[in-house]
Amino acid sequence: MQINRMLLYGPALLFAACLCTRCQSPQAEKSTAVPNLVLILADDLGYADVGFNGCKDIPTPHIDRIANEGVVFTNAYVTWAACGPSRAGLITGRQQERFGFRRNPLFAPNDPDMGLPLSEQTLAEALGQVGYRSAAIGKWHLGAHPSLRPLQRGFDDFYGFLTGGHRYFPEEWTLEDEYQVKSQFAAYRTKLLRNNQRVEEEEYLTDALSREAVHYIREYKDDPFFLYLAYNAPHGPLQATESYLDRFEHIEERKRKTYAAMVSAVDDGVGRILDQLDQLGLSDNTLVVFLSDNGGPEHVNASDNGSLRGRKGQLYEGGVRVPFAMRWPSEFESGQRYDSLVSSLDIFATMAARSEERITLRNPLDGVDLLPFLNGEKEGSPHQALFWSIHDREEVAVRSHQQKLIVGSPEAQLYDLRTDIGESENLAEKQPAVVDRLQKQQKDWLSTLAAPTFMGLAQDSLYNVLHPDRFVRPGENQ
Repeated sequence: MQINRMLLYGPALLFAACLCTRCQSPQAEKSTAVPNLVLILADDLGYADVGFNGCKDIPTPHIDRIANEGVVFTNAYVTWAACGPSRAGLITGRQQERFGFRRNPLFAPNDPDMGLPLSEQTLAEALGQVGYRSAAIGKWHLGAHPSLRPLQRGFDDFYGFLTGGHRYFPEEWTLEDEYQVKSQFAAYRTKLLRNNQRVEEEEYLTDALSREAVHYIREYKDDPFFLYLAYNAPHGPLQATESYLDRFEHIEERKRKTYAAMVSAVDDGVGRILDQLDQLGLSDNTLVVFLSDNGGPEHVNASDNGSLRGRKGQLYEGGVRVPFAMRWPSEFESGQRYDSLVSSLDIFATMAARSEERITLRNPLDGVDLLPFLNGEKEGSPHQALFWSIHDREEVAVRSHQQKLIVGSPEAQLYDLRTDIGESENLAEKQPAVVDRLQKQQKDWLSTLAAPTFMGLAQDSLYNVLHPDRFVRPGENQ
């Protein structure tokens, strides 16, 4: 099987000026306007922790509404098994290893190299060329240096935090700014930012982010807008209000109960967003996407990846396969399930291709416009193969339509995902020719990647030694 060159190098004609021919939905008349775009990203959500993937103990009616009124992608993947690199791939539409984003970045507000390189174009920058207004809300995790923050990366507005996580209760946000931080995880206690100003917030974090999302939908309603809502939940620390906890008296295990409450808060927020779109008459012409940034870390936050093996940080299905649903009432019918391989990389391509004007790309994309596959204009699969790499562990994986090969452990692991979604039977010894073929694809892919451009969480102590001014305000003495 040959590697899909569209995956590796990006389709050259993806951003032709014309819109694709689309199927008519019975729910609404087709709009002639360019669509609004809403991208909702959960953090560390388990694969089986939404209703549309079979969750029984945590109701997610609003998230499920996106799925029920749109498309569920049953073989959907992110580009890395943890937060930062996965987000870098998502926001650029490019395999993040190509530009050296191969580790979870540290919180280092004085380091212009610790995050998304300025050579890379974000989705907000691309959409800004054709008149979109963009807001980033919630978790950034793509760089804390002033040159790397959302307002410098194409977003018109930002409300949230710069680091890889945050505490949820405002009374715990005791650090006035990034220069009061003295260690990596102390950054979880910084006050939130509205654009470049620290603010006094009074609401539970998830509720505050949902409120801001509704605010920007109202503010941007007269222009095409892109809303990137990156919830921190249900990433740790496990913290929920009593009102959310009270919904889950039926769950006795405390960790799972708190996790369920946090997921429920996200679901409430999704409901507020969908309701606001309805009230403003924007729903029919708004493309809404929901997914998680990686699989659930089951042992940490009591998430549930269902029948998938593994968890966040691993290249098994439980680390990289995620809940993924998309809704656009005026363009495709409700209740669809799409079974071919798709990637979070495809979100950039799908959203940007909706413009009636040409968007100038700074770099070739690795993602594919999904709409022609959903409306029947194109047949086959968007991808022939998907790839993953964890540089510091020298692990690499490739998935074709049927098989998945993981290399880097003491032995190669080959699984037939068509019959063994739980990756329980290693077929490597029985199918050496398949292993050889997939390893060749892995090597070809690895040859296109760049070396890491920054240290990551695993190098936190070493970074402190090499950068003693890590948290020193510029112009001040240590």
